[in-house]
Amino acid sequence: MDEQEIATWKQRIDSMSHFEMASLSRFAPAGHPVFRSDLPLFDYFQARFKALGGMNPTVSKAIGW
Repeated sequence: MDEQEIATWKQRIDSMSHFEMASLSRFAPAGHPVFRSDLPLFDYFQARFKALGGMNPTVSKAIGW
């Protein structure tokens, strides 16, 4: 993944709602770019997700299993 694709993903992350981030965190398929350890996106995602409240009981119940 090149720098432009990483920048595009960061813009996507910035535009996601708390609910969307929780859903992605729970339901993303294995190997999803945001959660790959070889890319800088996970730390970026985690920082924003935590700032929005992270995985709390309300949002967890709303997205289900």
